Amino acid sequence: MNVTLTAADGQTFDAYVAQPAGKAKGAVVVLQEIFGVNSHIRSVADGYAAAGYLAVAPATFARVQTGVELGYTEADMGSGFGLKTAVEALPGQGVLLDIQAAVNHAAQHSGGKVAVLGFCWGGLLTWRSACLLEGVSAAVPYYGGGVTTADEIARQPKCPVLAHFGDQDHWIPLEGVEAFKSAHPQVEVHVYHANHGFNCDQRGSFDAPAAQLARERTLAFLAQHIG
Repeated sequence: MNVTLTAADGQTFDAYVAQPAGKAKGAVVVLQEIFGVNSHIRSVADGYAAAGYLAVAPATFARVQTGVELGYTEADMGSGFGLKTAVEALPGQGVLLDIQAAVNHAAQHSGGKVAVLGFCWGGLLTWRSACLLEGVSAAVPYYGGGVTTADEIARQPKCPVLAHFGDQDHWIPLEGVEAFKSAHPQVEVHVYHANHGFNCDQRGSFDAPAAQLARERTLAFLAQHIG
């Protein structure tokens, strides 16, 4: 189902919410790629709900454009990159206020701890959430674009982090991954023989074995840190 959430500065935005069958073990905030809260992100949220978690997927483009739901063509990529650039240019805390509101909603409605999990740009936002937001008990960035830059490596997470990368990812060179690992030995880092976007079964870069292994590791990590 879709709900409307309100950030601390009054900004409203939509979020897709997937409910577990029984009492939630905790909650997962799922952060989109640059393609909006599309069918893939909703399916990811549904998957975590099936695993027993309340899943909340906020529309992180809402401050610049509402109702964004893109596919994976070159044109879609261009549109998504433009929207991401606009959100990244927002003053102050920008979209982090919306993610905080999603975390708060997830905590309130699950009655448990909250993890943040995201892909590509959402992976970068997941890392920032781990370092800057309140009430985040675990974070799982998948191929976080920008996480391995010097400014992001300089941040310090306030919760346990599990990071997934691909060794064929031309957006995130392995030397950057090694620098990230060296700076954050407490972060659990896994590198898969896979490309950027390996978790998304709607992309040509989908890698089923890598996606399955990453999900198994993620579910074990969530069980350890949020229940």
